Amino acid sequence: MTPDKSLLEAWRESAKFWSKHNDTIRTMFMPLTHALVEAAGIHEGQNVLDVAGGPGEPSLTIAGIVGPSGTVTHTDATPEMVETARREAERRGITNMQFHECKAESLPFPDNSFDVTVCRLGVMLFSDPPAGVREMLRVTKPGGRVAFAVWHKSELNPFCYCVSDIIERYIASPAFDPDAPGAFRFAEPGKLADVVRAAGATDVEERVFKFDLAAPITPIEFWAMRSKMSDTLRDKLNKMPESEQAQVAGEVGQAVKEYFPGNQMSFPTQMIIVSGRA
Repeated sequence: MTPDKSLLEAWRESAKFWSKHNDTIRTMFMPLTHALVEAAGIHEGQNVLDVAGGPGEPSLTIAGIVGPSGTVTHTDATPEMVETARREAERRGITNMQFHECKAESLPFPDNSFDVTVCRLGVMLFSDPPAGVREMLRVTKPGGRVAFAVWHKSELNPFCYCVSDIIERYIASPAFDPDAPGAFRFAEPGKLADVVRAAGATDVEERVFKFDLAAPITPIEFWAMRSKMSDTLRDKLNKMPESEQAQVAGEVGQAVKEYFPGNQMSFPTQMIIVSGRA
């Protein structure tokens, strides 16, 4: 099995958990969605492409911003993610959205099709990021904006390291490959901006966006979600006996306690947002 196919299969397995926790995940990342919309300059009447849109965001939010005179095209490489987004749009009565199952590296759209193209927390998982960014620029109209959001460094994000540091005590991770698909592939400032610039974008800008990753869930509910969102974490937990899994859950509960004031989640978080023009 190729690494690309293996990653896609892992996301197909993850999709059911993202669907289950979709409302919480949407709430958690809503400040990032609004920051991405601002960076992309999205407004009423535009035709917007969302690449690697997962279970529906930021597509669903953007659909409300562009209004009935605009459209949003949601794409993802995982059919289960596309179906989750489609069901949510139908549930909300959103009619200005289209859905496509496709990889970023081979977008099935003509040149110059969209006013704006965005990708929230997806480009770091592309099998070939430069090719994916070039495709996004190809389908964006000349002068139209592209915008990306990625995780900043793990050590700046307790949502990540509070769990990974504990898991590492039980099962060591392979040596970190900064160019392999993963959450922190573009965590180094300037790295994604260089890729976007090299792909042909102009007026490339980068900013660090700080916000609280917050949702009305308890530490127990956090672990129920967090332990299933990541295929890597799921695999590691599945290799442990139940007694160790329970021990990990207890240790994580203690480690994240300070981030649950009033018994509700609020992690200080840092992301990197990169934008440019086609």
